[in-house]
Amino acid sequence: MLWFNQMSVDMYKYATYGEINPAIFQIVTFPFLFSIMYGDYGHGAVFFLIGFILVFFESCLSKSRAMRPFLQLRYFIFAMGFFSVYNGLIYNEFFAIPNNWFGTCFDPELYDK
Repeated sequence: MLWFNQMSVDMYKYATYGEINPAIFQIVTFPFLFSIMYGDYGHGAVFFLIGFILVFFESCLSKSRAMRPFLQLRYFIFAMGFFSVYNGLIYNEFFAIPNNWFGTCFDPELYDK
């Protein structure tokens, strides 16, 4: 999984001598920041399901050579799906359809003055 993050960091600039490699921090922060941008619990559930299958059926899927790149990213995809479902519930979005699960705190009478 580190190679994927390192590759995405290297698109901008290589870390030189004495600098901290930002790929380590990106492993932790990218799934949550992705979910803030992609907050939809319908699409997040798809990512979560794919990550769940990759994590829990790894022994069966590792026999296929084509699945090896995906298996290296399995926890990353799992975390992206989990956080997208979480933020999608906060945003009340399901496949880009807004829901009103938790109601609103907006009071239009405050703005009519």
